[in-house]
Amino acid sequence: MSPKINNFDEIIKELSNPESYETVYHQPRHDQPMPSIEALEEIVSRLRAVLFPGYFGKSDVSPDTMAYHLGASLDKVASMLCEQIRRGHCFFCKLNGEGDCNDCDQQAKQLTERFIAKLPEIRRLLSTDVMAAFEGDPASVSPGETIFCYPSITALTHYRIAHALHELKVDLIPRIITEMAHSITGIDIHPGATIGEYFFIDHGTGVVIGETCIIGNHVRLYQGVTLGAKSFPKDEEGQLIKGIARHPIVEDEVILYSGATVLGRVTIGKGAVIGGNVWVTRDIPTGARVLQERAD
Repeated sequence: MSPKINNFDEIIKELSNPESYETVYHQPRHDQPMPSIEALEEIVSRLRAVLFPGYFGKSDVSPDTMAYHLGASLDKVASMLCEQIRRGHCFFCKLNGEGDCNDCDQQAKQLTERFIAKLPEIRRLLSTDVMAAFEGDPASVSPGETIFCYPSITALTHYRIAHALHELKVDLIPRIITEMAHSITGIDIHPGATIGEYFFIDHGTGVVIGETCIIGNHVRLYQGVTLGAKSFPKDEEGQLIKGIARHPIVEDEVILYSGATVLGRVTIGKGAVIGGNVWVTRDIPTGARVLQERAD
């Protein structure tokens, strides 16, 4: 039995006031539903089974049955992802301008095909990340352990899928996929960031990598590292200027220890080491070591 709520009609009237819901209400265009978190979770789960066969999904995959299992998973992924890409585009119809839904359908099919073609390269990159985790952590006993257990590999799997979609200019879906990993691992990687081979985040919790970051090869981060923006320039009307390069460039073979914060479009030179809890807002030369001053 529902409780009796005093002033119920007045509360509903207030909540129904357009001024109340203006910034929190989504009205679908063309009667299209929003992207489905549940569907995207299934898509990522199936993609993990494709990228790491035998580790996720069917456990009885053999070389003889590999093509069958991969084909079945990718056929389902293609169908589901095409629908979610179309929904993501429709979500921004008001911003992008109204178009022909037939065009949206065709565009979603083309983007899905182009994404599927990127999967061999995504797997190659992830295999380098797995080896970076195994070789970079003395506690790791096998590459398979990093695939199963390490939040770094979970976050990077989501990121590399999302980044491929972001490069194809897919609306909304890439950000949802990386935020799914953020919720699971505590690692926040924007899909727009560019990350090279053999990337390892040790422990991982609290790591933030901004949209316009460029990270080279063989880079290692520890927990709590922030690669963020120092300032947010505004236009003449006081609105934030979006899309400009505002996050760090981290060159090859850099190590950033726990709690390090690097802000702005600065460059951390090749082979540099940034110590724990150090605050960096300027370029760091190649091979430099930036550490806290030792207390007496």
